[in-house]
Formats: sequence, C-alpha cells, structure tokens
Amino acid sequence: MTAMATPAQPGQDRTLRPIPWSKLAWVSWRQYRIALLGAVIFLGVLAAYLVAMGLKIHSAYAYTVSCHPANSPGCSDATSQFQNAYYITGEVSAALLLAVPVLVGVFAGAPILARELDTGTSRFAWTQGAGRVRWTIARLALPAVTLTAAAAVFSQLFNWFYQPFFVSGMDSRLAAQFFNLTGIDFAAWTLAAFAIGTLAGVLIRRPVPAMAASMAAWAGLMLATVLYLRRHYMAPLLDKGTGGVNQAGWVLSQWWTGPNGKTVPFGTLMGLIRGAPEGPTKKLGPNTFQTSIDPFRWLAQHGYTEWTSYQPASRYWPFQFIEGGWLLVLSLLLIAATIWLVRRRTA
Repeated sequence: MTAMATPAQPGQDRTLRPIPWSKLAWVSWRQYRIALLGAVIFLGVLAAYLVAMGLKIHSAYAYTVSCHPANSPGCSDATSQFQNAYYITGEVSAALLLAVPVLVGVFAGAPILARELDTGTSRFAWTQGAGRVRWTIARLALPAVTLTAAAAVFSQLFNWFYQPFFVSGMDSRLAAQFFNLTGIDFAAWTLAAFAIGTLAGVLIRRPVPAMAASMAAWAGLMLATVLYLRRHYMAPLLDKGTGGVNQAGWVLSQWWTGPNGKTVPFGTLMGLIRGAPEGPTKKLGPNTFQTSIDPFRWLAQHGYTEWTSYQPASRYWPFQFIEGGWLLVLSLLLIAATIWLVRRRTA
C-alpha cells in the first residue's frame, strides 16, 4: 500500500491544524468572484439607469413645483408630462425591479453548494483541514454579506429615484410594489432568496433544479406576505366616514352600514344612489346647468355610514423593521439548517 493510499488515522485527523478563516475566505473569493462581480455589475447597471432617469424625474418635479402661474400652458404641459409620462416610467421600473431580489439571491445562492455537491469536489475540500462546517460557513458568509450590502445601497437609490412621486402624494410607500423596494425590505428579501437558494442546493444537489425550486418557494413566501401577513403586523385603524384616511396610507377594506348598523351590500347601495333626488339648478354662467347632489353626502344624511379599515402612513418604518426582522431570522435559520445538513450528509 502506497503512502497516498494509506488511510488517515483518527488520531492524526485530530492533530491537523485547521485552515485559517482568512485562507478559507480567500479561496471562496477566488471561486465565486465572477458570480459576485456579475451580481454587483447587474445591480450597477440598474443603478445607472435609476440615476439617469431619476435626475430627469427630479428636475421635472422641481419645475412643476416652482412654475408660475400654474395654469399657464407651459406649466400645464410640464405637470402633464410629470404626472403621465414620468409617472408611468417610474411605475414600470418599480414593477420590473420587484424581480431583482429573487434573481440576484437565487442565482448567487443555489449553485454555491449544489454545484460542488453535484460534482463531488466537496469531498476533496473536506479532507484539506477545513471541515464541513467551516467549509460551508466560508462558502456562504462572503456572498451573503456582499449581496445584502449591495441590495441595501440599491434600495436607497430607488427610494431617491421615486421620491418625487411619494412627496407629491401620487403613491404610497406602504403600497406593495414600493414597500418591497425601499427601506430595509429590499435587502432582507434578497438575503432570504439567497438563504432559500442555498438550502435548496443542499437538498436537491443540482444547481438548475435548485434554482427553480428556490424561485417557486420565494414567490410563495412573497405572495403570502403581501396578501395575508403584512396587513396584520399591527392592528389596523378604523375610520368612520370622516375622510381621515391619508392618501399615503394603506386602505385594507371599505364598507357601508345602514341606519340599523348592518352592512349594506354594494348592489343595494348603488340602487339607493341611483334613486337619490337631483339637486337644485344652479346658475354657473351664461348657460344654466343641472347639478346633482353629492351621493355620499346624501347617504350620510339618511343614516348610512362609510367605514374604512387602513394602516396609516406613519407605520411605514415599524412595518419595515418588523418584516426585515423576521426575514433576517428566517434567513439565519435557513442558513443554519443548510450547515446542519452539510454536516450530517454522507460523503
């Protein structure tokens, strides 16, 4: 039996000095620098677009605010361009950017361990004094921190990009398509996608199926959060037809009750409005116009009350910290489960 084929003795394994963390990190960087740089470049290209378009949007908004008189043709055209062309561009950009966390997280996370487990190179790495746990942590720590930091910077850039529409009241930060892209939520969802991808990579052990499964799991978690979970972070407020709901808030539901306090179906309500008497004739100019009474005021005068369940705009940051907190805990648990599975799996 040659020296190369001689099996290592248990006592010899325990005397091996572990590889320093710095060297493990260097090896991880050498192996995954192209993927990390690709993700950073991808975010950089998107950031360049946000900067270029954001400057135009900010300039257009500043002009509409300072333009006088507001009803002049020039000011009207500038306001129309801001509220239509630039607004549509901003909304389309936000819709497309919603896919960025899952694309960056999954494409960076799923192949890291799945590729080495699939090809068997992990077995060689475990014999080099690194150990399974240290090897797994070294593989995951650097990309997780890098992607989360890059996503955090990117979300601040998007917040600046969309700021004029938030300030003008055209959109709310609590809206689902904007809440996920601002604050700390964007970075938290990116880290969650990365953690889901790494766990799927260990379970499936093949990169492409792991990425597909990760995207499906991330999408399911996102839908469950937006449709069911997020609205219950704090008890919603109830407005009794006083118009106290700020436009920047998040309206959860609205309904009407009749004089007896019971909910009135929508069809019945529309029938009442259609049967409401018309208001008096009012002289508005050289011609006479027939005006109708306000149907909502008429309903209120006859004992009907509008109710609105909503989350106020002031809860934006509490919601951000709540969601970012549980996503961070979930990501750490998924990464811990990944490390445990690598440690327990057979070679």
